[in-house]
Amino acid sequence: MLNPKDAQYWDETDLKKEVDRIFDICHSCRLCFNLCPSFSNLFKYIDQDDGEARKLQRAELSHVTDLCYQCKLCDVKCPYTPPHDWGVDIPRLLLRDKAVRVKEEGVSLQDRFLGNPDRTGKIGCSMASLANMANTNAIARRIMHETVGVHKDRNLPRFAENTFERWFHTRTRSLKSEKKVALFYTCFVNYNGPEQGIAAVEVLEKNGYEVIVPKQVCCGMPFVDGGDVARATANMEENVASFQEILDAGFPIVSPGPTCSYVIKKEFPYFTQKEAAGLMAKRTRDLCEFLMELKSKKQLNTEFTHTPSMEIAYQIPCHLKAQNMGYKSVELLRTIPNVKVELMENCSAMDGTWGMKKQYYEISLKIAGKLFREVENNAPDAVCTDCPLSALQIEQGTGKRPVHPVEILHRAYGIS
Repeated sequence: MLNPKDAQYWDETDLKKEVDRIFDICHSCRLCFNLCPSFSNLFKYIDQDDGEARKLQRAELSHVTDLCYQCKLCDVKCPYTPPHDWGVDIPRLLLRDKAVRVKEEGVSLQDRFLGNPDRTGKIGCSMASLANMANTNAIARRIMHETVGVHKDRNLPRFAENTFERWFHTRTRSLKSEKKVALFYTCFVNYNGPEQGIAAVEVLEKNGYEVIVPKQVCCGMPFVDGGDVARATANMEENVASFQEILDAGFPIVSPGPTCSYVIKKEFPYFTQKEAAGLMAKRTRDLCEFLMELKSKKQLNTEFTHTPSMEIAYQIPCHLKAQNMGYKSVELLRTIPNVKVELMENCSAMDGTWGMKKQYYEISLKIAGKLFREVENNAPDAVCTDCPLSALQIEQGTGKRPVHPVEILHRAYGIS
C-alpha cells in the first residue's frame, strides 16, 4: 500500500481508482455493515447509485471519510487485509482521502486545536486550576463549542498540577537494576492522568525493572485524526530518534496507552519508512502485554498483599483488539486473588478526538449506548479500561469513573 512519502499517494486520480476498487470489494462483502457509521453510510450511498462504487459523489465520499474514527476494527474483521492480494485497508484509504483533502484545503481550526495535545497539555497544566474551572464553566464551554468545535456537554479530562514527566525526573527514590525497560508514557498520562504513569513505574519496579523515560512527544495519532500526516510523521520521527539509544541497548519499550502502543507498532514504520521505526515497533509492548509475557516466563511478581473480593467490569479498547494480542489485561487482572472480571467488548466510540467534536458528540454517545448498558447491568465494584478516552466516555454515559488495569495491580501489590 502507498504511504505519504510516495508522490503517487497524493495523486487524486490514483486515489479515485483505489477508492472505487476497494469500495466495490466492500460493497460486495458487507461483513462490516454494523461496525461503524462509515460503513452503513457507504453501503447506503452505493445502493442509491445503482450498486456502483464508481458513481459515489465527492460529498458522499467526504461524509464516509469524516465518519471514520480510525478504531481499526474493520482491519480485525476484514478477510482481505494485507497480505491478501486485494489489500483492503479502509482506515488507511480513508485517511489518504482526508490527507489529500487537507493538503488542498488546509487543516481545520477544530483539528488544529484538538490535534496537538502537547501544546494544550503544557498550557493547561501551567494554569491547571484555571483551565479545569474553564472546562466546567457553561459560558467557557459555549465559547469552545462555537469557536473550536468541542461539544459544550462533552466531559473533558482534568489537567494535572504536576505532570508525570516532572514527577519522574524529580522523584527521590527509584530502582536501579540490570533489567531495564523504557516507558512511552502517553500525553494523557503526562498531562491528565499522572497517577496511571506512577502506578506503571512502581509496578514495573516491583517486578525488578529499572524504568527509563526518554524525551518524547505525542505519538502523532491526533494529527492523523485530522488528516495532518506531515505533523504526524514529524512527531513519529522525533520519537524514533529520541528512543535510538534504547533501541541500540536492546531494551524493551512499554506503553500504558492502547492507541500509543498501536501507533508505535503499526503506524511508525508505515509513516516514517525508517528501519529504526520498524525496530521500535518490534520492541514495543502494551504494558499489560509485557506483564503477561513476564507471567508466561514465571517472572511476574504475584506477591499480592491487598486482595479484597472485587467484581470488575473491563472494557477492551478497540486499539488493543487491533493489535491481535488477545485479552492480556483481563488475564493480568485474573492473576489477582478474589478478583472476578467481566469482559465488555462494545466500542466506546470516543476514539481520540472524534467523540469530542460537536458534530459527532451525539452519535458517539448513541454508538456507546450498548457499552453503557453493559456497565450498568454488570453493577461492578469497579470499571476498568486501558484507554483513558474510553474511560472518559464511560464516565459521561454512566457516572462511573473507570481505572486502568495497572492501577488495580498497583493496589493489589499494596504499594504505598
